[in-house]
Amino acid sequence: MTMVASYGGGVNSTAMLIGLHERGETVDLILFADTGGEKPETYTYLAKFSSWLIAHGFPEIRVVRKTTKRAGRFRGANEVLTLERMCLEQNILPSVAYGFKTCSLKFKREPQEEYLNDWIPAWAAWLRGESVIKLIGFDADEAYRAKESPNGGYRNRFPLIEWGWGRDECQEAIVRAGLCVPPKSSCFFCPNMEELEILELRDRHPDLLERALALEANAISTPNSTIKGLNRDLTWKQIVEYDAAQYAFIPRGRKTQPCECYDGG
Repeated sequence: MTMVASYGGGVNSTAMLIGLHERGETVDLILFADTGGEKPETYTYLAKFSSWLIAHGFPEIRVVRKTTKRAGRFRGANEVLTLERMCLEQNILPSVAYGFKTCSLKFKREPQEEYLNDWIPAWAAWLRGESVIKLIGFDADEAYRAKESPNGGYRNRFPLIEWGWGRDECQEAIVRAGLCVPPKSSCFFCPNMEELEILELRDRHPDLLERALALEANAISTPNSTIKGLNRDLTWKQIVEYDAAQYAFIPRGRKTQPCECYDGG
């Protein structure tokens, strides 16, 4: 049985791999799709957890990225395309700002599928008439998200749901393994970030905030812009300025949709 784990860099997918180790299981491949916009803490945790996995008999985490055909002199060769670069070039915000999830599909799912389509063990399994098992880290509190793969060459498996692990059990497993609980995985310009997360980004990574504000200004300056900013109803720049001026009112409690940028979704 050929098994592939989709690692998102967050609590759920980290706990899923630890839980497999506790049960004497391993996997053949672990993929992390890098949008190019993760916060530094996630990249640091990724490297540390990959070392932990290797020390416990698992393969290292293999990073995959979205690529695009390079034009000009080296036409035909591929180059990495980041979500940030695409947004800047097309004068748009990440699709979740408009109520869609195409950024997750394009920069998370597609790079993993492209890698698997060229992965020899997958082809060997298909030639044997077997499906490749995809391990996805949805926890027991979000069992409604578990669906079968529409591709006949794959079969989805949701270990955390099998074990009845919710968020608390996932965090307990990570601590039990002697590891720190990973920070939330998301792009530093994700429209689903709450106000306090934006202010934390300002305090911890002012350079990344400036890049996010530049991306936002680039998108909303176009005549066809349909929303006010990364926060949808107002701009991140306004949020930062409001806080700096100690304004009493900042809209809070905004409902967000799962961007599915991590843990295999």
